[in-house]
Amino acid sequence: MSHILFPYIAQPHQEFHSLPIALEMARLYPEIKVHVASLTSERDSRIRLLSRFYPDASVSFDILRLPPWLRNHIRRHGPTPLSKIATLFLNRNYFNRFQAIVVPERTSLFLRKMGVSHPRLIWTRHGAGDRAIGFTHDARKFDYILMAGHKIKDRLETAHALRDGQYMTGIYAKFDMVRRLHANSETLFSNMRPTILYNPHFSPNLSSWPRFGMAVLKYFAQQEKYNLIFAPHYRLFDTDRAKSRRILAPYAAYPHMIIDPGSDRSVDMTYTLASDLYLGDVSSQVAEFLIKPRPCLFLNAHGIQWRDDPNYANWTLGPVMENVHALTQALDRAFLTHANFLDRQKEYMNDTFGFAAPEDAAAKGAKSIVDFLRVIG
Repeated sequence: MSHILFPYIAQPHQEFHSLPIALEMARLYPEIKVHVASLTSERDSRIRLLSRFYPDASVSFDILRLPPWLRNHIRRHGPTPLSKIATLFLNRNYFNRFQAIVVPERTSLFLRKMGVSHPRLIWTRHGAGDRAIGFTHDARKFDYILMAGHKIKDRLETAHALRDGQYMTGIYAKFDMVRRLHANSETLFSNMRPTILYNPHFSPNLSSWPRFGMAVLKYFAQQEKYNLIFAPHYRLFDTDRAKSRRILAPYAAYPHMIIDPGSDRSVDMTYTLASDLYLGDVSSQVAEFLIKPRPCLFLNAHGIQWRDDPNYANWTLGPVMENVHALTQALDRAFLTHANFLDRQKEYMNDTFGFAAPEDAAAKGAKSIVDFLRVIG
C-alpha cells in the first residue's frame, strides 16, 4: 500500500490548498493510505473539523513531534521560518517513510538537504496572486506541481521552473472546500449598507497597512454609508496577536465593522464572498474575491511604478489610489466605474484559473498525483 503525506507546517490559510486534495485522494483511492500531519493539537482539531465535509474519506491524522518549548513558541508566535525548518529537521525520519509528500509551501524543499531523499515532493502552491515570490526558480526542485490557470504556468515557464510532464493546470482545490463550507451562509450585517473588505498584505514593503491602515479604519468608523470588514492577510499580525488586539480594540465595538486579524473566517472565503467591494494592495485574495466580478480599489502606498509590471497585474482590475485623503470619492467612483473594469476582471480570472471557479479541482488534483506516482513507480 502506498503512503502519501500531506503535512501542515505553516499558517492555516495554506490548508485549503491541499487538504481537499488529500481528502479526495482518500475517498477515490482507498488502496492509498493518506496521512495528514499537523504542528499542534489545535491545528489537528481544526483540520479534523474541515475533514467532516468529506465523510467518505478515511485519513490518518498525525501530530508532528516537537519539543514542548518549540510547540509553545509556535502557539504564541505562529510558524516562523526558523521554526518551520526546525520542524522539518526534527521529523525528517517520519517524512522519509512516505512515497510522496504533498505541500502548499516551498519551505519543505529543505527536506532534501536533511537527507529526506525517498519521497517525491509535490507542490500544490497556495493562492493565485501575481507576486514574484510565487514564481521562483527553486520550484523546479519539486517532482510535480499543481497550479491554477495558464497565467501561473506561463510565469513558471519563464522562470524555468517547470519540467515537461511534471505539472498539472486547472487546480485550485480551495474552491471545492469553500463550496461545501458555505453552502448555507448567513449575512454578516443586519443593515443594508454595501460592505467593503479591506485586505492588506503582510509584507511591510508591499502592504498598505503601515502607511494607510489606521487611517482607513478611522475613516470607516466615522462614516455611515458603508460596512467594513477588516480581514488582512493572516500573517500580518501572526507574530504578535495580543498586540494586534490592543491596537484594533477601539474599532471592535462598531456594529457596522468586523475586525478580524486572523480567525478561521479570515482564510475560508467567508469575507470575500460576503463583500461588495475589495480594498487592498497585493494579496492574492483578490482573485478569490473575483469568482463573482465586483468592484475593486487598490492602495499604492509605496509609489510603485506598477504599470506593465506583471507583479502588479491585479492593479488593472480597478482604480489605484496613492493616498486615502479622498476615500469617499474613490469608493463611490469604484462602484460607479466598475463596468469599465468588468471585461478585464473576466480576462484576469480566465488567465488565473482557466475559468471562473474550477469545479472538482481537488479530485482532478488527486488523480493527477496518483497517475504521476504510478508512472514513475
